[in-house]
Amino acid sequence: MIPSPQDSFAADTRAGVRATYAAFIATGFIFASWAARIPQFKEHLGLGAGELGLVLLSIAVGSLISLPLAGAIVTRFGSRRTVGTLAVMDGAAVAVIALGYHAGAPVVALGLVLFGFAQGGWDVAMNVQGAVVERRLGRAIMPRFHAGFSLGTVAAALLAALMVGLGVPPPVHLLLCAALIAAYVPFAVRDFVPDTEPEPATEPGAPPVPAAPKVPVIVAWTEPRTLLIGLFVLTFAFAEGTGNDWASVAMIDGHGTSDAVGTLGFAVFLGAMTLGRWFGPHLLDRYGRSGLLQVMAVTAVLGVLLFVLGPNPVLAFAGTVLWGVGTALGFPVGMSAAADEPARAAARVSVVASVGYFAFLGGPPLVGLLGDRFSVLTSVLAVGVAMVLAIFVAPVTRQPGTVEPQQVRASG
Repeated sequence: MIPSPQDSFAADTRAGVRATYAAFIATGFIFASWAARIPQFKEHLGLGAGELGLVLLSIAVGSLISLPLAGAIVTRFGSRRTVGTLAVMDGAAVAVIALGYHAGAPVVALGLVLFGFAQGGWDVAMNVQGAVVERRLGRAIMPRFHAGFSLGTVAAALLAALMVGLGVPPPVHLLLCAALIAAYVPFAVRDFVPDTEPEPATEPGAPPVPAAPKVPVIVAWTEPRTLLIGLFVLTFAFAEGTGNDWASVAMIDGHGTSDAVGTLGFAVFLGAMTLGRWFGPHLLDRYGRSGLLQVMAVTAVLGVLLFVLGPNPVLAFAGTVLWGVGTALGFPVGMSAAADEPARAAARVSVVASVGYFAFLGGPPLVGLLGDRFSVLTSVLAVGVAMVLAIFVAPVTRQPGTVEPQQVRASG
């Protein structure tokens, strides 16, 4: 029996969903493999908090080079080829970082520039693919893709905690992770679906709807809503990035835990974020984007306050849970909001990601400089300030021309 076009469309979509999960999990895994080893690099290279912040700035430099180009690259080559190529580059970058453990901070910084470049372009490409399959499914799934990213980070953090406990040197650990990602990802993304294509006919025998023409990236930079979504994503990216870069350092330096316990705190933060992203789509479908995101931002503020002001590591761990849950939905929902119109998805996702990644440009040195002036733990309070701003910007994520669920109930 020859499958119908609708059956083939559904099968391709399911394969695309699996491949997209693989891309998100893999990028989370390789990112957290590095992030979990930051305390050991800091100690081995003799870096202060401010110096470490400047080294971490290298990731943002690489990302901000690639992100403005990513929309045009994805439009030209497609998300599948972009992700596969940049995954190999990502593995090479992590290998350079690993060598920098003995060669010195400048080599680590060089590796981080390459790492940021590959991660930034990979991020845009896989979010474009995620938006495509989300539209094919007709329901919210983007937060679950980002839950896949978080799942990858949790797995990497737990593996890193084991490596630290066993005394495995950071270069050995990172080189193994780099080889795994460079070999696996190009194979895993072969089932990505086309980024733009005719939609299937809604009635039997009806012709497919032609795909809308693509829009240049420069046009998206002139759209107020797109830029405001970028600002919204920036606030959540800062909250998430600070947790990634500084949670374990703050646990170790601020709460006096061991390296292994500090790394476990980082894993708890990532685990909470993963759960928030996995169960988030149900809440989004029920309550809508903007109101739920405001509640999440408040949750993150409470978590940061508990993490910083809690008098013992147990309360700090509880704070990381609220912090992780509170930041879970901001970035993925921002990407979905940027991709609301298929014809402009690649361009707008590129712009929003570029604006959002300014958090990774300013975040690490800001927290590091505040850490030199006060303490790393105290500097984490800056996340609370960002989340307050997010509360006021969240309404921009509403889909144009729609009424959110809570508004429907109120007006009914």
